[in-house]
Amino acid sequence: MNPAHGYEVKTNNSSRKYVLLAEDDVDDVEFLTVSLQNLDQGLQVRVLSSGDKAISFFENLPDDQLPGLIIMDYNLPAVNGYQILTMLAEDERYKAIPKIIWSTSNSSFFEQECLTSGASAYFVKPADLSGYADLAGKIVGYLRKM
Repeated sequence: MNPAHGYEVKTNNSSRKYVLLAEDDVDDVEFLTVSLQNLDQGLQVRVLSSGDKAISFFENLPDDQLPGLIIMDYNLPAVNGYQILTMLAEDERYKAIPKIIWSTSNSSFFEQECLTSGASAYFVKPADLSGYADLAGKIVGYLRKM
């Protein structure tokens, strides 16, 4: 399935917690997923391509299927990552799950609003493949805290 049109699960081990990635750019999905799986080949990544799909996913998610980490693009279609972040902050089930916002914007305002609304980190999207590898290394650090 094309990640831009729904969600996909990349898995080698179904018993592990997964990363939920809300991102509409197919290239960003591919580069980040490959970079993460280069560090942890068994890592599952579920992809949602818009904010409204992410909200529906979270609203219907059983307690025993919560992700271990949530990564959201700030500029998602329909509902942005910041709006989803504030919605998740109101639900006790998601408080202990690390949430990362990433964006093409390096706006300190966006970063601060996300961090004060429950994001564990705010990253600017990398410009090249080595940047994705570096970012994946930082993200894996949040996975190890699970």
